[in-house]
Amino acid sequence: MKQPEIYKLEGEKRDLGKKSVAQLRDDLKVPAVLYGPKVEENVHFSISEVDIEKILSSSETKLQELTVDGTTYKTLLKNVEFDPVTDRVLHADFYVLDESQRVKLKIPIRLTGTAIGVRDGGGRVFQTMRIVRVKVMPDKIPAEFELDITDLGIGDSLHVSELDMEGIDPLDDPRRTIVTIAPPKSEALFTTSIEPDEEELLEGEEAEELAEGEEAPEGEEAAEGEEGKESKEE
Repeated sequence: MKQPEIYKLEGEKRDLGKKSVAQLRDDLKVPAVLYGPKVEENVHFSISEVDIEKILSSSETKLQELTVDGTTYKTLLKNVEFDPVTDRVLHADFYVLDESQRVKLKIPIRLTGTAIGVRDGGGRVFQTMRIVRVKVMPDKIPAEFELDITDLGIGDSLHVSELDMEGIDPLDDPRRTIVTIAPPKSEALFTTSIEPDEEELLEGEEAEELAEGEEAPEGEEAAEGEEGKESKEE
């Protein structure tokens, strides 16, 4: 289980107000807030937009050593608000970890290896679950869960219960499927071949004859069964 990287960040205390927020964004800084179970009063500060982008550059869980006004906190970037048009970060929430309290997190799942069913059988990897929710002590927080799919054949699956969760409590059902090796696409899915039986072939021949000008017996249907065939022969 991979441990998360720790980023060292510097924040500056800030005054609240729309004008100050607009100025911060002009200076490529992001307004942010710091809170946690042992933080008596929320700390409002600003942080470099570039630093936030570095944290967000990969899906792995990351921790931060964040210093604001001379005090250093061990934090987790808990929430980020984005501009719907420009996609720039508008605001960030940092949660101060308490080493004595568990925290709820979403941890990414990364697949490793090439499944036998893909390599030898032309199968396809379907990853139906990319994050798993957990409850964990701060010192046990993983950067991500790695899941080796090398031994999976076509039709095989792996589930939440097969993740390495020593010291971690999963909040998702352990029976949930994370990845399945599906069979290869087949031409049979796109074309249907039906072999007609002998009676259908015979009826088809009669229909062709009628189409060429032969009239059906009066009062009877073409291809009506044995009686219809005998009448035709007469």
